[in-house]
Formats: sequence, C-alpha cells, structure tokens
Amino acid sequence: MSAATGRSYRRASLAPFAAAVTGVGLVTAAGTGTDAAWHGVTEGLAPSVGPRPELDGLPCDFFYSVTDCDPGEVLGVAAQRLMDRFAQLAVIAAREAVADAGLDPALWDSGRVGVVIGSAHGGLPFYDEQHAALAGRGPRRVSPKLAPLSVVNGAASSVSLDLGVHGPSQAVSTACSSGTVAIGTAHQMLRSGACDIVVAGGAESTCTRLLIASACSLKAVSTRREDPASACRPFDTHRDGFVVGEGAGLIVLEHPDHARARGARVRAHVSGYGASSDAHSAVAPDPEGLGIERALRNALADAGLSPADVGHVNAHGTSTLSNDLIEATMLRRVLGGSALVTSTKAMTGHTLGAAGGIETALTVLALQRQLVPPTVNLDAPDPRIPIDVVAKEARRASFDCAVKTSLGFGGHNAALVLTRA
Repeated sequence: MSAATGRSYRRASLAPFAAAVTGVGLVTAAGTGTDAAWHGVTEGLAPSVGPRPELDGLPCDFFYSVTDCDPGEVLGVAAQRLMDRFAQLAVIAAREAVADAGLDPALWDSGRVGVVIGSAHGGLPFYDEQHAALAGRGPRRVSPKLAPLSVVNGAASSVSLDLGVHGPSQAVSTACSSGTVAIGTAHQMLRSGACDIVVAGGAESTCTRLLIASACSLKAVSTRREDPASACRPFDTHRDGFVVGEGAGLIVLEHPDHARARGARVRAHVSGYGASSDAHSAVAPDPEGLGIERALRNALADAGLSPADVGHVNAHGTSTLSNDLIEATMLRRVLGGSALVTSTKAMTGHTLGAAGGIETALTVLALQRQLVPPTVNLDAPDPRIPIDVVAKEARRASFDCAVKTSLGFGGHNAALVLTRA
C-alpha cells in the first residue's frame, strides 16, 4: 500500500526472474559504439547538437544528430536503401550488441532468438518525403518502398533480417516509453520460455519539420536557439522543454540458463518489469505521478526487491517543467532520498521511442562500472526537486540495484529494475 496515495499494488505472482544482459549496442549523439557513447555521457563531452536545415525557421531549429557514423559505409548502399534511418541505426546497434555478447548468428538456434524494438514514429521522415512527392510530382513519383520503410516495425524487421532471426520479431510503440516496454517484453518472453535470446531496445530518427513544428506548438521543446548545447537541462530551474534527438540502444538478453551454459560474460541482469497507464491525458502525465508510481512499484515487486534496495535511477527526466517535477516527487515518495538520480538526455537528446533502450543500456554500464553519469547543464537545481540528482560530473558509488523509468504520451508508463551481475 502506498501511504501517499492510499492505493495498493499487487505483488507479481510469478517467482522473480533475472534475465542476463550479455551484450550492449549504442548509436547516439554522444558517440557511436558503447565505449564512445559511455565516454561522451560520463565525461560530459559536447554532444552533436545544433541547427538542422530541415528545421530552418522553426522556434526550435536544432536537433541531436548522430554524426560519427555513416550507415552507408557500415551497411552498404544497397542495404541502406531498403531501410529508413531509424532502422539503419537499429541494425548497427544490434550488430554491436550481438558481437559484444560473443554470439555468432551463424551458429545460434535462430528459432529460439527473438527481436523486440520500440519506436514512437518509425520511418516518419520517409513518409513525409513521399507525401511531398505525391503533392508536388504526382502518384507515379511515390516510392513502392513506402510501406516497408515507414512502418514502425521497420527496425525489428531489419534487425531480424540482418541477423537471420527466425523467432518472434515484434515492434513496440508506446510513445517515449517504447524502448523500455520493448525490454520488458523481452524479459517476459525469456521468462515464459518462448526464447533463449532476445535482442531488445529502441530506435528513432525523426528530424522532420512536421513533427518538430507540432512539438513547438505544444510548447514541449526548448527554444533556446542561442545555445543548443545547453538547451536540454533536466531538473534545472530554467528548463523550458526537451530537445529531440536520434539514436538506437539495444541490449542482448538471455535466459540465465542459456547464458550460463555457454559461459557468457554477464554485464548485469534485468530483474523486474512493470507497466501501467495513466488514463489521464493524451499529452500530460498524471499530476500526482500515480501511473509511473504503479509501474515502479510493480517492477520492484516483480524483482522481489524493496525501494530501499535501489541505489541509482536513470530517470525519464525530459527537461520539461511538469514531467521533471512530477517524476522527481514520485521518486522521493517511493524510494526516499538515498538513490542517486540522473537524466542522460542532456547528452543524447530526447530520442523518443529509443530513449528507454539507450538509457537502459547506460544503466547497465553504470551498474557494471559503479559510476553514475552526470546530469549535465544542471546549473541551478530546481529547489522543488526533492531528490539527489547527480550534476555536472559523474559520481562513483556502490550499488547493486538500479531503476530505469519511462513515461510516454498517452499515459504509457514503464519501469525496469536492473541488478548487478
């Protein structure tokens, strides 16, 4: 029972199950590749964020871009033409994650391998491009590849094709919680025995005039055009909205018996998952944070752990006025004040459906390396924020349990509990 809300949270009926995280793959504006991304995020190096010509004239004309990776060089031009950019980034991250896990797709039992990838918008840029072609040049100029390149399942499909996966391949689209829900779904698939291995996470690339213009109208994004690198400032008094970015974050999850049998190195475990719906608003979180509280408490119950066990939280932390305060207040209510909280979005941008995948991967690395990444740009902490936010510099700490929280438009909440290997 939550004393603050008077609401009960039913403990999961299944015995705790800890899926082994054996591989990580990252493509972000802070760096491409796990080591580069981790170094960029923890050192607070200048991410690749700045004006984009597609957004010229908008109140928010800047974007977090992946600039140190050419998908054409990595995938080949022919393969690249069969995927929208979000799917390209997913394939690159998946290849790294699988290699990091020490797995060879030519040798695994492909029918026992699954793929679950979250995306909020799928191939929206290609869709917009083809709409412009229809409007400006007529129906004969519309590409026959519109459906396979623009649909939300494009990343999951492309990864399964690239890796030769014959098990279940699924897409998750729950707005900005998509990547977290994808990993939670993978956890459930392994627990049920449906798969031995699942490649899971999120991918997104949505630098489109239509989407950013809409976000500007909603007053959800920062308009700090004079200094894009400092515009995203989670938990800061002067925050004025998030900044959209692109990227992909995937992890390889294995059934613990499978990982043990092959002698795999385990980076961490996904030990609990919870999800909920606010049923409050299409564009705003429940003002009391009851939905995300329910997801977090259910994730802890699923893991068989208590709030006191949590040492670190990678928060959703979008840099919007309401989200940061609601989430922080909820975290204090559930976890108390001892957990070290961070938001890494100031280094990666808000990658929408990819955020949960990228941030879960960073949480895995934080657990493994016992280092909490900083919340950069936190110059003037909001005095109403009642939690210990790690600011400016990464902080060494000793913790065995970490949490990843995610909230999405439409009231989609998700939380993961990760534990040290």
